[in-house]
Amino acid sequence: MAGLKVSRWQRPGHDRWYVNLADGTAVAWADARTGRVEILVEAHRKEALQLLRHQLTQTVKQPVEAPGRVASPRTLTLPDLTAADDLALHRPGAEIRALLSSRGPAPARRLLDRLLRRKGEWDSWCRGLAGERKAGAELNRLTRHGWRVVHSVPRPTGGDIDHVLIGRGGVFSINTKNLTGKTVWIGDEMVRVDHGKPRPYPAVSRNEAAYVRRVLERYCSFPVPVEPILVFVGVPELPRSATQLDVRVYRHKDLASLAPLTGRFTDEQVEALYAVARHRKAWLGGG
Repeated sequence: MAGLKVSRWQRPGHDRWYVNLADGTAVAWADARTGRVEILVEAHRKEALQLLRHQLTQTVKQPVEAPGRVASPRTLTLPDLTAADDLALHRPGAEIRALLSSRGPAPARRLLDRLLRRKGEWDSWCRGLAGERKAGAELNRLTRHGWRVVHSVPRPTGGDIDHVLIGRGGVFSINTKNLTGKTVWIGDEMVRVDHGKPRPYPAVSRNEAAYVRRVLERYCSFPVPVEPILVFVGVPELPRSATQLDVRVYRHKDLASLAPLTGRFTDEQVEALYAVARHRKAWLGGG
């Protein structure tokens, strides 16, 4: 274990032990509250686990949820699924498409504006739609590996979750940002675009993941941890803070790396989760 050092990192809502190389590179971390361990460099797995095991026996405040533990004393039942409520029929960006169709300029006008390079009030919506379509296409390719995906999941308070991905490797809430041609830097709570003012994308993504978990656990008799993902479309690279690890960050072309993940849910649990996620009425009271 020569060269490996253990240090504690605490911020509001976070309490972790990190195992780092001498140059500061993180090779593993553990949540001091839940006992969750993430190995970042496989070559140091054995040594890192030995170091973290000692720290966790001193600091874990609550046990890790067992796979078969019931999430709540009572699970709810959904009505039969109808075509009108089936979110599996949603295309990526369905909410933006509906908004543009009802309130935005006509398609011919949007095309003319693009050809003439005229800026308009709906430009950001159109960029967002293009980003969701690109990320959605990559996510749809994961279905050949047994994953399930739902696009444009509505929230009762307005807005939507861009995508929810479900598979044996976990449940992920996905927030897509189309920043084509821009530079980004990702921190624990904020993202800077072209060195501009901080934007709270990581914090928003964590809130979305918590929302997805609340909804799914209402209708499933097992715990449903949900991981947030930030997907950036059109950026050349993704520099980030060394401590920014609880929100996964990908370029849309890299989403294929999720394909081999497994070990979180059984096939039966995946189908149960998908049955809930695709049902619009499950999300109406999601909060």
